[in-house]
Amino acid sequence: MELIASLLIISLASIASLKYRWLGWASLVGVVILVPSQPAILLLAFLIILNMLSLELMKRSYLAGVDYGLVAFMAAATIYAIYSTDLSSLVAAFVAVSVPTYMLVMASEERARTDTGIKYITFMVLATVLFLIGVALAVFASQTGDETLYAIAFVAIVVGIAIEVGVAPFHQWVPDVFVSADAIPISIIASLAKFVPFIVAFKILSATYMGNGTLIMVVAFLAIISMFAGNIGALTSREHSRILGYSTVANMGYILATFVILSKPEFLWIAFAGALLQLFANSFGKVGFFAAIKDGGSSPALTYTLALSFIGMPPLMGFWSKVLIISSLAYSGFIWLAVIMVINSAISVPYYIRLARELGAKDIRGLAGLVVALTVIATLLTLLPGWFIDSAKALTAFIGLGGV
Repeated sequence: MELIASLLIISLASIASLKYRWLGWASLVGVVILVPSQPAILLLAFLIILNMLSLELMKRSYLAGVDYGLVAFMAAATIYAIYSTDLSSLVAAFVAVSVPTYMLVMASEERARTDTGIKYITFMVLATVLFLIGVALAVFASQTGDETLYAIAFVAIVVGIAIEVGVAPFHQWVPDVFVSADAIPISIIASLAKFVPFIVAFKILSATYMGNGTLIMVVAFLAIISMFAGNIGALTSREHSRILGYSTVANMGYILATFVILSKPEFLWIAFAGALLQLFANSFGKVGFFAAIKDGGSSPALTYTLALSFIGMPPLMGFWSKVLIISSLAYSGFIWLAVIMVINSAISVPYYIRLARELGAKDIRGLAGLVVALTVIATLLTLLPGWFIDSAKALTAFIGLGGV
């Protein structure tokens, strides 16, 4: 009933915003209905508000007003995916988060960027088809005990997720789309749209995993490829948006690495907490940096803080997320993978510092400055990470991920 009320409010607010753009903000009411007083979800609510606030930086758009509704719809689907345990609902949430991005990626202040949209949508449709096939096969294989069929299903799910979020070597769309799309819509795609694919995959794979160590190694090597491809690609790029595109590829590799913990369910809650926090660190950083790109720059103090969070400098959010991921890998016996992740964090230092220096070339001002400042505040919310770890552990237990 709450979901129906939420979608009704979002729809009405979107329709009203066609006449008065500011009424699009009313769609937030529909999201609030679904937000429980759970710290990790409240952090997600903060990200949603930042995504909607950043839309104000687009003075003109063919989606004017409705873009708020699209973000609110994605937000509602994300919250629903986190708390749902029904397979059909999880699949629906996956699709519901992906489809609005088809329209957002083409939005700009000049014209609809259909060439960017065609490239993006082609990859997303392929990702969705692979994911849906993988889920259907995984459920059937787990019920029948067919390990060969499950291996096919597992690979289909992982490849589908890899294409969806931009894990190498399935990341071909990422750098080009990040450069050709408008900075604000792509900041939403690089932040809010990343949560549901990983959360849904975590739930489905943890529920169906059949103990195949070879599949775990496939995931580990995909994560390694994505880390190196992303960080080396960013090191050799000059365009700010392209650097952030490759940064996303690297960050998705860090998060994908947590899937190897499926083989050690007693540590899965640590991996999930780390992955969730890394998603937040990546999201707040991307929203802040893209807002700075849109406005031509920001305060150096703010851009350097975001860069240090990405690098994993204590005590910022990006530090704690990497500590949790590395800890889960070490506890599970994947010390070599943890070491590779540390090496890649070191590789990322030069390009993040360069990005901060080049975007931090002017004083903070206007709405863009406010957005960047709020993203920096977000990275400081985990100076004492205990509250988030407890929240993530409770959330992991609630959604049935093993070992808690």
